[in-house]
Amino acid sequence: QVSLVESGGGLVQAGGSLRLSCAASGSIFSIKDMGWYRQAPGKQRELVGLITSGGSTNYADSVKGRFAISRDNAKNTVYLQMNSLKPEDTAVYYCYAKIQMRWAGPEYNYWGQGTQVTVSS
Repeated sequence: QVSLVESGGGLVQAGGSLRLSCAASGSIFSIKDMGWYRQAPGKQRELVGLITSGGSTNYADSVKGRFAISRDNAKNTVYLQMNSLKPEDTAVYYCYAKIQMRWAGPEYNYWGQGTQVTVSS
């Protein structure tokens, strides 16, 4: 099986920075897209940003220019650098990966357990 383990959440003041990490492990042949979603209390889960295996990225409008996604394919790890944090960025952040476990096999979506990011004003 496959697991995604996140780290790096916490409490930060508005204007501060945090870096989240997510490492995938297990029976992995290849990882297609990786990225991050978030869910604030009382709201639906929303996309923060995605990065393809080739390094192309896309972001939610609300985080463009402040957040940056990167990945280390050798380590099966994706990162989220969050700068200029705002109170409205407060949410549980979930790592996401689309993973293929064998050659020519199907791709499955996997999620991390979530890590809390709290931005105080």
